[in-house]
Amino acid sequence: MPALFPESTSTIQSIRPVPFLAPRPQVQPIADGLPDDKVCRSPIVGIVQRVNVQVGQTLQVNDLLVVLEAMKMETNITAHTAGIVKAIMASPGEAVKSGQALIEFE
Repeated sequence: MPALFPESTSTIQSIRPVPFLAPRPQVQPIADGLPDDKVCRSPIVGIVQRVNVQVGQTLQVNDLLVVLEAMKMETNITAHTAGIVKAIMASPGEAVKSGQALIEFE
């Protein structure tokens, strides 16, 4: 009786095991020691496009502080509290991380 299937002609010699990749650890918030009620933090990873405030400027709630760009979209960052700008910790063109302090208030 003739064989129904021809002999295997595969050229694969061996199969290498794929290494297991462990999941990446969760990103920890930046520990800069600044209280959250006195600082404006970046809600996303992005590039600073504009800083719309100056040191010493008086702010009201919802005043525009910084414009960030991420994935070709601009995100307006506004003041969550009224106060005076104590320090600006980001400059145009700078890459920022999520949770990074951008503006400190007095």
